[in-house]
Parts: sequence; C-alpha cells; structure tokens
Amino acid sequence: MYRRIAALVLSAVMITGTLTGCGKSSSASGGDVDYIKAKGTLIVGITDFAPMDYQDDSGEWVGFDADLARKVGEDLGVEVQFTEIDWDNKILELDNKSIDVVWNGMTLTDEVASAMACTKPYLNNAQTVVVKADVASKYSTMDSIQGLTFAVEAGSAGEEVANDMGLEHTSVTSQADTLMEVEAGTSDASIIDLLMAGAMVGEGTSYDDLTHTVDLTTEEYVVGCRKGSDLAAFIDDEIKKYTDDGSIETIAEKYGVQEALVK
Repeated sequence: MYRRIAALVLSAVMITGTLTGCGKSSSASGGDVDYIKAKGTLIVGITDFAPMDYQDDSGEWVGFDADLARKVGEDLGVEVQFTEIDWDNKILELDNKSIDVVWNGMTLTDEVASAMACTKPYLNNAQTVVVKADVASKYSTMDSIQGLTFAVEAGSAGEEVANDMGLEHTSVTSQADTLMEVEAGTSDASIIDLLMAGAMVGEGTSYDDLTHTVDLTTEEYVVGCRKGSDLAAFIDDEIKKYTDDGSIETIAEKYGVQEALVK
C-alpha cells in the first residue's frame, strides 16, 4: 500500500513538473528577444496616426514607425504584424502579451517611463493646437486659447496637457477623431502631435481648412516594451545602426520627418 501511494505521489510530481515546463514562455528563460524569435512574430501595437502608422490605398500599414518596425523585424528574422489598439489600454495590451511593443509616435511621459521598458528617444515632437484656418490668427498664444473647447485622444500626451492646463476638453478614441471634431464644429480646437498636424492639416491634405497654431509642449518619442524587457535595448542598438548607415534618414525623408530625428 505504501509503495502504491509513493508511486502515485511520484507520478503526480512528474506530471506537475512537465506541465510547469510546458507553461513557461520563451520570455521567462531568454527574454523578449528570444520569445519573439521563437514565436516568429513581432506584434506592434499602433493607432491610425500619420505619418507614423497609417494605411495606404491597398490597406497596408505604412509610415515612419511602421517602416522602422519592419526593418527591425527583418533583423530579428520574424514577421511583423500591426494591431490597432485602444491607446488608453496600451500598457494592459503589453502586459497581457496581446502585443510585443508599442511603436506609434509614443510620447515619453512619467506614466510611460514607469510602466514600460523604453528605448532612447528617437524623434522630437510637440503637442500643438489645431483650429479652423479662418480663425487661426485669434489663437496663436497660450492666453488666447483659454476658454476654447478641445478634443483630445484618450490616454494621450494631448489629454495630459489639457488636464495640466485646465482646458475644457472631450476625450475621443484617436487623434484623427479630434480633427473630425474640429471639422464638424463640435469642438473649437484639438490638441495633437505636431508631426501628425504637419501631415494631416493644411493645404493638400484632407483637412485643408484646418491649421495648427501654438505649440504647448516640447517632447520626445520612444518605443515601449514590457517592463524589464530586453527588447528595448535591442531596438536601441538597431536604431543606432540605422543612424550610422544613414538608412533611418532615408526612411525619415520618405515621410517628411527628417528634421525631427534625434541626432
């Protein structure tokens, strides 16, 4: 009887050990770089945000960040997949491994720095005010924008600025949606990234009757990885390599953001 019990206990221990071994992710033993290589995909969390990540006429994701992410994916030897996320949930998406990286013109904020492993800044940016062009001359200073109603993206640096400045605002799903709010007249102005404003408002764009006026902040873009991940350091090394060989400048010129590159 004792031998039978002992055998059953030993069998249970062996089964438990086997299941535990199967349940371990690649990242537990070798870090996120090995984990991504093992599964063969780099899943990039994005929003529709020109000129960083946006869809071309064929539905393919393109943009400065999209092209840069694909280049890193090639060096990793994996397929790059782009997944649209709710920007307000980006940290949760990373932590539950729905995505491997947030690569979408993400501003370095205290929240981002505390919740993610971040790369070194690679682009300079600002938060800027967008209004209808025919009233732009009235709203070119910090004082003049007080009293306007703003549209901002939930969870964005623009929302943080609006809160810090005590501006009346409505939070919407994306930066692109903030422009629709201004176009429709449901908000007086929006606060979006300067790089996006340069690509999406003014002459020759879909919002040729909108323009940007006063810059509210200066800031930097980073790529966000899971807390403690070795992927951030890997991307840093990749970006340095692309800086040294000039390929990042070529990609930047393609999307008109070369002046924003961190030197």
